[in-house]
Amino acid sequence: MTVVAADAAVSQVDAAAAAASTRPRCSTEDMLQLLQDYDCWVFDLDGTIWRGNEVIEGVLEALELLRKLGKKVLFMTNNSMKSRGSYLDKCLQVGLPAHVDDIYCSSYSAAAYLDSIGFDRSKKAYVVGERGIMQELAAVGIESFGGPDDNEKRASFSSEMLHDTQVGAVVCGVDPNLSYYKVQYASMCLLLNPGCLFIATNTDARGHFTPNLEWAGAGATVGAIKGVVERDPIVTGKPSPFLMQDIAAKHNVQPAKSIMVGDRLDTDILWGLNTGMATLLVMTGVTDEQLLVAQRGSSNGVKPHFVMDSFGDLRRVAQQALQQQK
Repeated sequence: MTVVAADAAVSQVDAAAAAASTRPRCSTEDMLQLLQDYDCWVFDLDGTIWRGNEVIEGVLEALELLRKLGKKVLFMTNNSMKSRGSYLDKCLQVGLPAHVDDIYCSSYSAAAYLDSIGFDRSKKAYVVGERGIMQELAAVGIESFGGPDDNEKRASFSSEMLHDTQVGAVVCGVDPNLSYYKVQYASMCLLLNPGCLFIATNTDARGHFTPNLEWAGAGATVGAIKGVVERDPIVTGKPSPFLMQDIAAKHNVQPAKSIMVGDRLDTDILWGLNTGMATLLVMTGVTDEQLLVAQRGSSNGVKPHFVMDSFGDLRRVAQQALQQQK
């Protein structure tokens, strides 16, 4: 979907959401209307469904309501540390029914993007991130190295550092073991290998990887390398519209009948706006009241169509919604 097409689609949902966007939180009537208006619900995970390994109160019941109403439920996370298979395992462990085809993570987005452009399989990818990226690359037949296997390597100024001239892409994500060696190796590939692609799974500044603390996100990894090579990466996760093409094709989804639910304005909500979806911000993650008010008061701020304290709040309209369906 082009930006122009997305803008046109956004205008279709803006009229219906205009009144809700000026109210502080969704009312009962708003929630019931949302359930009538949108057939596909796309959810962020960290800060929206769970914090760390703890599911946010009421969310499982709210998701169960959506499924009872026949809604399509998909999950999309910018966390690149795991593969889709690993996220499926986590969903099942916390009691959240899901299928691997319903899960989109930024590690998958990087692999899907390289596959979509016909990445030369005689080339390799150097990964600055976790094993999930390498697993998704392998799933589309792309050889990769680096990642956690380079955690113990250290750069030494006393000897000349060599790099693999067959690296055709550097793929970056969250890396809890980011090091000078990894930044240097990735930068050498990008600066010295002709045509080497700079791929960012996402550029999130922070993430809720544990229940009560925000941690440095993939933006730290990408920023370190960007500062050396002085070029911008190709971003494949949110807010890039790339994955919407995949979702639309595989799930027969219409953006104008879909809603993005997330806790981040600069990725979740912006992605929804960029792809022509309605947007629902939840206040269980990184966005606080001060930031929300500032964005709504800015002429170029990222403004969600709807806001809820928690997606679990949808439980309170379950009985009415199911009665309306009968």
